[in-house]
Amino acid sequence: MKVFSLALLTLLLVALWTGIQGVSFRSYYSACCYKKMFIHQKIAASLIRSYQKTPSHCSRKAVRVELLKGKKFCVDPESSWFQEYQRQKELTSTST
Repeated sequence: MKVFSLALLTLLLVALWTGIQGVSFRSYYSACCYKKMFIHQKIAASLIRSYQKTPSHCSRKAVRVELLKGKKFCVDPESSWFQEYQRQKELTSTST
């Protein structure tokens, strides 16, 4: 009974600490891309709202692409269509 109480107290303290720190155990990897999240076909530039590279702690190098309707997909940052999209995006942002 004492071991159970100690374990319960420990879990409660960890939950309180993570809440205070604003830490989520899932958030560390929520920005990563996994095999089932990847798409391999080209996405029309007009459908893309934003994109963001995955953090360095992720096991796969990828870019998370958010579409105008809110759906998110992962793409290979080395794919030719994405590199062209990125170049076009950079050109339009520097010309304004």
